[in-house]
Amino acid sequence: MMKRSLNTVFIWLVLLLPVQALAEQLLMARSLQPFPETMLALQESIRAHGYTVSRVQRVDIGLTGMGYKTDKYRIVFAGKIDEIRHLSEKAPQLMPYLPPKVSIFAEGSQTILVSANPQLYAEIAGEAVDPVIFDRWENDLRSIFHDVSKAEE
Repeated sequence: MMKRSLNTVFIWLVLLLPVQALAEQLLMARSLQPFPETMLALQESIRAHGYTVSRVQRVDIGLTGMGYKTDKYRIVFAGKIDEIRHLSEKAPQLMPYLPPKVSIFAEGSQTILVSANPQLYAEIAGEAVDPVIFDRWENDLRSIFHDVSKAEE
């Protein structure tokens, strides 16, 4: 089996999706800091915004096992337990997407952050949930990404 790089898969994904659709569905940021420093800044900013980091999942081991070349790659799960419980009760169709996640991966000496735009959750929940919560999540994620990308200054 030919080894493929994660970046190649990501590039093909980007090329297959219209740029406008990708921009609306994903929030992305780049940090000029190495992975460990960016991971620390991400978790600190998540906590500073009142969220709890519930889990950090390693992805790089599984990808390497499938033949992909990848550097450090994690998924950070974070949320507010009361909000997650409320959303689970009011809109059980959101369960596979909760808590919100941030993918963080090394790209050479830099680090990339990616998350689904919380407005996607509002579309899934429909009228079962007040969409204001997803507006706040989007604003908080943008602020967290800004904090992380400016952490090296």
